[in-house]
Amino acid sequence: MNLHDWIDELCDVLDIETEVDEGLVLDLARIAANDVQKTAAPITAYLLGVAVGSTDANPEAVEALAAKAQILANNWDRPADAPDPDDIDDEVPDDSGVDHTGEAFDEEE
Repeated sequence: MNLHDWIDELCDVLDIETEVDEGLVLDLARIAANDVQKTAAPITAYLLGVAVGSTDANPEAVEALAAKAQILANNWDRPADAPDPDDIDDEVPDDSGVDHTGEAFDEEE
């Protein structure tokens, strides 16, 4: 079985009718894997599909959406092992010598 046969069978199982530009999707997945990280490839392809489906995109629009994703991946400058800037471990001061008796603290929501 080749890739085109797989796509036809998968579309039947998923009960969808669509044309797939295999080269475009595979190129985008390869770029995401190389420029972002390996696991970005299937997620990128999936999200491209969601975008295409949600806008009922024609082939030209699919190419435009893929180009936007490719530009993002090509310009990605964070290594796969870089920490998320929102998850910075700020140093917590040691106040174990401070008496907090009687102090009220707000509960975090």
